[in-house]
Amino acid sequence: MDKEKQILNQLRLNPFSSQQELANKVGLSRPAVANYITNLTRRGLIKGRAYILQEESSIVCIGGANIDRKARTSQKVRLYSSNPVIVTEVCGGVARNFAENLSRLGISTSLITCVADDKEGSWLLNETKSQGVDVSQVWVFPTERTGTYTNLLDTTGKSVVSMADMNIYDQLKPEVLEEKWSQIIAAKAVLLDTNLPEESIEYMIKRLKDQKTPIFIDPVSPAKVRKLPRCLEGVVLLNPTKAEAEVLSEMTIATIDDCQEACERIVKRGVQNVIITLEGEGIYYFSGKESGHLSLYQTDVVDDTANKYVFASCVIYELMNDEPLLNACKFGLAGFYLTLKTEKTNSSYLKPEKIHEIVKEFS
Repeated sequence: MDKEKQILNQLRLNPFSSQQELANKVGLSRPAVANYITNLTRRGLIKGRAYILQEESSIVCIGGANIDRKARTSQKVRLYSSNPVIVTEVCGGVARNFAENLSRLGISTSLITCVADDKEGSWLLNETKSQGVDVSQVWVFPTERTGTYTNLLDTTGKSVVSMADMNIYDQLKPEVLEEKWSQIIAAKAVLLDTNLPEESIEYMIKRLKDQKTPIFIDPVSPAKVRKLPRCLEGVVLLNPTKAEAEVLSEMTIATIDDCQEACERIVKRGVQNVIITLEGEGIYYFSGKESGHLSLYQTDVVDDTANKYVFASCVIYELMNDEPLLNACKFGLAGFYLTLKTEKTNSSYLKPEKIHEIVKEFS
């Protein structure tokens, strides 16, 4: 066994070993061990001063964490007029939702985002941490305001209009993200959302591609998807809505056949797998090896505002477990089905064994 592997094995047994203790156990001088530690840290196999090792099934989610306010009306929505509503608040944000969903699925997950030093920021961090997500790398900015996303829902639970106050994410410049680089590359994969500034997205994609770290991207919205660079090499999965896919492919999508052409155009930009979510019409999936259309598993809709992220989280879970894209999509639709039955943004039902039961039920 080479010295590098010996050092890693010793650190698995005791992450708090001193360099001299490691030197004695592997038969090297302390300066030689120090050099190995430096190289392993630079490559992301070790992170932190306590020599915490890279998790085998870990993902870092980078992007938005904000308060989601849902205003549900009991009658037909009237634009340009007052509407009686009942307002609820939940923890949200694209990257944060992915982090919670993936943690519920059993993946070791950490979140890199920013909040303000206010009650909303504290609530976000406490609630996210309680779901098993590592929030130790989140910035807290005292002079900013924690992001909010307000959604007006009609009587069927469909979103009518949404409003976002997310200026705080402008702080996440490339030089700020650089501070967390050792934690970022210590992960098995990275999820990005497009709440990040445009230059930060391009910076992250390029650096992660160079490190050969798998990248998953959620486009967030048709406006924000325009932030993505032309070259998307290194991106394992892109999961746009139909409107976002039209922006990415620079074409109108009117039929299922159009989805195939749109996916082909997006893949030419370097993406390995594309899944277009088509709301009530299901999803269209595409890679170099497989493609096709899948319908939704039918159920009554309680609230559809966050289920795209549940679907994509389940797909990522399967892809990280080396499942084919088709299997991942079926798993994602089953997770989507479960979450449609609850008003919560992130369902407590989201357990792999339960989702597999749904896949079998609809197979």
